Amino acid sequence: MASVGHRSLAPLGMTPMLGMTRAAGMLYVHSMRPNHPLSRIANQVMWDRLIAVVEEQAQTLVRTAFGTPTREAGDLSAGVYDRQGRMLAQAVTGTPGHVNSMAVSVSHVLRKIPLAEMAEGDVFILNDPWQGTGHLNDIVIVTPTYRNGKTVGFFADTLHVVDIGGRGIVGAAQQVYEEGIYIPITKIVDKGKVNQWLMDLIAANVREPIQVLGDIYSLISSNDIGGRRLREMMDEFELEHIDDLAAHILEHSRAASLAAIGRLKPGTYKNEMTVDGINGKPMTLKAALTIGPDGIDVEYYDPPPMVALGLNVPMCYTDAYTAFGIKCIVAPKVPNNYASLACIRTTAPEGSILNATHPAPVAARSTIGHMLPDVMFGCLIQALPDGVPAEGTSCLWNLRLMGGLGRAELTPEQMKTATPYNVMSFHSGGTGARPSADGLSATAFPSGVKNVPVEITETLAPLVVWSKEYRTDSGGAGEHRGGLGQVMEIGSAENMPFGISPTFDRVVFPARGRLGGQPGAHGGIEIIGGQNLPPKAHSSIPAGERLRVSMPGGGGYGDPHKRPAAKVAEDVALGLVSMKAARELYGVAVSSDGMIDDAETARLRTKVAAE
Repeated sequence: MASVGHRSLAPLGMTPMLGMTRAAGMLYVHSMRPNHPLSRIANQVMWDRLIAVVEEQAQTLVRTAFGTPTREAGDLSAGVYDRQGRMLAQAVTGTPGHVNSMAVSVSHVLRKIPLAEMAEGDVFILNDPWQGTGHLNDIVIVTPTYRNGKTVGFFADTLHVVDIGGRGIVGAAQQVYEEGIYIPITKIVDKGKVNQWLMDLIAANVREPIQVLGDIYSLISSNDIGGRRLREMMDEFELEHIDDLAAHILEHSRAASLAAIGRLKPGTYKNEMTVDGINGKPMTLKAALTIGPDGIDVEYYDPPPMVALGLNVPMCYTDAYTAFGIKCIVAPKVPNNYASLACIRTTAPEGSILNATHPAPVAARSTIGHMLPDVMFGCLIQALPDGVPAEGTSCLWNLRLMGGLGRAELTPEQMKTATPYNVMSFHSGGTGARPSADGLSATAFPSGVKNVPVEITETLAPLVVWSKEYRTDSGGAGEHRGGLGQVMEIGSAENMPFGISPTFDRVVFPARGRLGGQPGAHGGIEIIGGQNLPPKAHSSIPAGERLRVSMPGGGGYGDPHKRPAAKVAEDVALGLVSMKAARELYGVAVSSDGMIDDAETARLRTKVAAE
């Protein structure tokens, strides 16, 4: 019988009849029957411990990673799986796109290499977009964990490497083969020995070999820490396996998910959202969400076809962000694992932009994929009229900046001295306003990654970030204001041309408000004093010029004229809302010294109410 260590059980009034013993200063409670009330407490203690184990796994990755996406922005995932390849727990640190799509990676590994053919010390690598997390830049490492010579489970983790070769995130690639080195499920460590041939092959195909190989070693080490902590946990709780714990986790997660879904009004709810698309051709994303007794089914119908640019989304990534958007509203407190994810089922026509097939280019799959929670919110508000935020920027506004030969338009003389570099700096616009609070400014949702400090970018590359500030009036007006975008100005520190490869959206179609809230501001990219630049194509900024990136804001929630005048005045004082917008959008007259003209405000709001 498994034993459980938990000091806080003593006050429960237990007697020696329950099998209490003390060992090494720890109180152990041996439940004498599988259905004993203490067995559920024991499993809950171990479940919490398992979550702590995978969080340490993730933090190890953050502390040891070489690339800024992981070290500074937290663009990663970490999880523990049972012997069948079912995810039992995920780390708090990480992104839903990585976690929810990596959730199926272990099952792909098991289909290729059966458990009986694995050995202690083996480690597997892949970056297959259709078996990993959606594009080649995300490397997944899967490690079987052994105890006393037997497999007890798996650890998997993933991160975004700064470069994977090829033509870049949104280059001219028309097939996945052009987007970088493609690594199928391969053994990278064989019984403890690193496959140096494979390491050399990867290094020879990327522009930043030190960072990329360093990140791979970090992934391997992170899984090793997870396995070590799991064995320590099993030793402490005297477990020979975690199969019973896995059954408990999955059973209760499924029951809790279905209970949360059961509180919604059954039915089918539809929503459409138009995004910028490419080359002046917008794309409309359409979804039908059906709430039933055994979960939620989402059908993306009449979707745009695949395109000859890396905006295509593999189904695993569509699944990931569809489920995340739903879980945020319906069951935010239910742990994320195989069972809770299985309660949300997604379909999209094969060959569409939301179910791209090999060998479509998919490097920028997040641009469209990150929009899917907003599409789900538009469905769910019909079942929860007061419980869904407005639309936000949603897609990331990352700055992929580069210099040197082939990365910018250089003269022959400049080619001799220009510094080669390739940096990725994570940044975000504003989120949508919430039913009872303003949106978050310069905050990434749904990805959850952090902004990269400008000092890090300036340290890694010869660039100067001349300004980074909130963008006044970019948050949609509403009773609750949308989160603000930000505006950044960047130039070369060595007076050289430099390039940018953006994958930006919300330039034409801004985030929509909710229940009377106004849309957020659309975004833009330009050379200061010069021309506007395309939001989804590589551009070169000439020597001596500066790049300005104006990020979108989130939509507002509710009637702007219901926003308390004092809050509007505070926004004006902080530079978040202009005096003009306060008057025209909110009906609040604020003087230059921050004082509210009560009479004029009453007149403005009365006039609007009458109209």
